[in-house]
Amino acid sequence: MTPLKSLLLFCFVIMVTKNFAQSIALYEQHNGRFDYTAIGNTLNLIENGAFSECSILQGSEAELNMPSGQSIMAAYLYWAGSGAGDFEVTLNETAVTASRSFSHTLDSDRQFFAAFADITTLVIGQGNGIYSLNDLEQIDISEDYCSTGTNFAGWAMVVIYEDLNLPMNQINIYDGLEAVPDAITIELDNLNVLDVEGAKIGFIAWEGDVSLSINESLRMNGYLLSNPPLNPATNAFNGTNSFTGNSGMHNMDIDVYDIQNTINIGDTSATIELTSGQDLVMVNSIITVLNSQLPDASIQMADEVQSTCFSRTVVLEYTISNTNATDELPADTPIAFYIEDTLIAQSLTGEILPIGGTLNASISIDIDPSIPEQFEIIAVVDDLGDGNGIISEISETNNTASISVEISNAGCPIFIPQGLSPNGDGLNDIFNILGLYDIFINHKLQIYNRYGTMVFEGDNNLKWDGSANRGPNPRSGKLPVGTYFYVLYLNEADYGPRSGWVYLNY
Repeated sequence: MTPLKSLLLFCFVIMVTKNFAQSIALYEQHNGRFDYTAIGNTLNLIENGAFSECSILQGSEAELNMPSGQSIMAAYLYWAGSGAGDFEVTLNETAVTASRSFSHTLDSDRQFFAAFADITTLVIGQGNGIYSLNDLEQIDISEDYCSTGTNFAGWAMVVIYEDLNLPMNQINIYDGLEAVPDAITIELDNLNVLDVEGAKIGFIAWEGDVSLSINESLRMNGYLLSNPPLNPATNAFNGTNSFTGNSGMHNMDIDVYDIQNTINIGDTSATIELTSGQDLVMVNSIITVLNSQLPDASIQMADEVQSTCFSRTVVLEYTISNTNATDELPADTPIAFYIEDTLIAQSLTGEILPIGGTLNASISIDIDPSIPEQFEIIAVVDDLGDGNGIISEISETNNTASISVEISNAGCPIFIPQGLSPNGDGLNDIFNILGLYDIFINHKLQIYNRYGTMVFEGDNNLKWDGSANRGPNPRSGKLPVGTYFYVLYLNEADYGPRSGWVYLNY
């Protein structure tokens, strides 16, 4: 960038009151014996500047050269440029459409875009070789951009790979679009630092200039990052690729830094600080690689709860998984079951779950009568029953599952016993017809003696206990031992009357 471009940009920055962009945030996490590499290329013929050539290529190429023993697990394509955006490109003659996009508005006349696509299938299919990105056409190189040296375009491909010789790592991919000047602070969360050895951080950034280094710095947790001679401490974003050693990538950077001295074991977040006195730099993606050997317990529940008629016992089927993990899940990991905040049951995993392992289990729970018929059961793995766990995990956001439950006798078959013995022993003291009371609330029950005389009539609120309330002696108290006959009117559509006999004894 020329001094005039520097002056123009500096003056412009003073006038800017607000920039619009998307904050850098966690996009995806990979756990395993993983690492990553990145390739890409600029579409600028030369570094932009106020008096530089403004032509932009519509495509460029780069080579992927991964050693044997490395298996591609995921691949992501980022592309960016000046203007409102072009979200359909081709990669090796395959059409690629952006699934996500980002933008940064510098002022009323200048905006920038970045785009993202998952190209895992394409890269696995093609493997090593030349990758050519083309048809990136909608790049604005009008006077607003050319006169201030902010016209650019480029692309980058991130490849996550597995190598069985690597330690267990956690790779976090953050993206968005945040820009300087003057300074930005990016908070990286969801980290889990267990070992600092081999820790590194990578950046994909746009519009950095090798010729501008005024007050330019890149810090992590307050520590100044550098990778000399390619990325000096005073000019981190200078058109380079740390993976290939290429220093001719005009106005884009694919850089990676060793950070083992900038983080500590136990850290769960990190702070990235970028300053620039004049150079416009847009950070598109940040990738961290940290040694991480942790389980990742998750729980899923079956779609239905098993229950039986006339019972408040439910059987829950559930699955404990340790899929997105870098270590086994210990045996006897606790599981707690709640209704709202009330603990109703507990269990244990009972066995070690290897990486990728699952455990199918079930539990029988007696629901207290004070709980209404409809409720929700919440299951939490790694929970002692008080909301606290005992296992350090990769993620604490997938430990919970829930299911709606309804305990109802509606639709259950009516069971009419053939005897009652109202002697006060608490057993069969009433004519207890299962599936009747509080379900067929409009029912009528009539009891007749062997002579055909009605001796009792009851309903949902009045159950027969062997006493008479009809007939010649309605207040005669207990009826004599013998066989009686009933007629039950359910008074519901599609249900006819039921009749039969019952033996009364004391």
